[in-house]
Amino acid sequence: MGTLLIRPPGHRRDVALRPAATAMVWVGEGHPHETIAVPGVALADGDVLVAVEMSTICGSDVHTVQGRRSAPTPLVLGHESVGRVIATGDHGADAVDGTPLRIGDRVVWSVTISCGSCDRCLHGMPQKCRTLGKYGHDRVGVHGDLTGAFATHVQLREGTAIVRVPEALPASVLAPASCATATAWAAVARAARDRDLEGATVRIHGAGLVGLSAAAIAAEHGATVEVLDPNPVRRAMAERFGATSVDGEPDVVIEASGHAVVDALEGVAVGGTVVLVGSVFPADPVSFDAESIVRRLVTVAGIHNYTGAELAEAVAFLAGRGRAYPFADAVGAVRPLLDIDDALVDAAAPAAPLRIGLVPGR
Repeated sequence: MGTLLIRPPGHRRDVALRPAATAMVWVGEGHPHETIAVPGVALADGDVLVAVEMSTICGSDVHTVQGRRSAPTPLVLGHESVGRVIATGDHGADAVDGTPLRIGDRVVWSVTISCGSCDRCLHGMPQKCRTLGKYGHDRVGVHGDLTGAFATHVQLREGTAIVRVPEALPASVLAPASCATATAWAAVARAARDRDLEGATVRIHGAGLVGLSAAAIAAEHGATVEVLDPNPVRRAMAERFGATSVDGEPDVVIEASGHAVVDALEGVAVGGTVVLVGSVFPADPVSFDAESIVRRLVTVAGIHNYTGAELAEAVAFLAGRGRAYPFADAVGAVRPLLDIDDALVDAAAPAAPLRIGLVPGR
């Protein structure tokens, strides 16, 4: 009769990395990133080690290095990535669909790490977990060094929503899925809870990647979509993502810029829904006419991040009907990971592409 090996709580599996992983560490505003070598990791049960294929620079990364968002340092930024599973903890880990992850699986993952058992997780808000962790937002320390996407590898902790992705889709399409696309999907899905979008009119403020993604998703739900943005280049791009024009007051307004909240609230039709998704950076408080909101029966909802199911649905969209839209063109430049500081400067420029990609080993 064999013996049963019982591992003590907190057991971790040591995984050596040869060559060592590289992480780009941000130490504070005005300082260049520092490069650190990570020769190995300790994987807890449920953890997954991923080799990064491509990461993309999100607007929130730019805001952080510019000092517009508070962040703990030292910090490995980045939360939009696609990569491959190269190791797991001793007990393995499951994808969002419940099937075991295998070495070599190509995956994207949620920006958030959730416990799954607190009141918020149990009520369908894992992105607001009581013990929430976030890739690219948490200080390097107790959870290791590979905590953000601006690295050659990322250590995914138990409680991360992990989704397999098709081999045929370009990395430039998949990397932003774990922020822009999934958030856009969540915003459109929230609007669809109040009314059938088939035949509805939808106005979107902001032609960043969240707004453009929301336009394509809403159009595929059967809506007529209008995208407003002060940038004529972005407005022209919106047409390629399904935008046309809306006559009269729209049934749904999605505010994806963070700069047009008042216009969104004032412009929606009676009985309409306003989804606020772009107000994710410090800004002056917004005043609004509460009486008008009440008398017009307007619903106002806020969306921040997304659930694991919404990430999976966003990936399914990109792999299916989303192929009709130019998501691959969103990444306008690809730079080596070690050029991160120059890439962040480029990403902050007025004429910057929607995303700049960072690729290890180039």
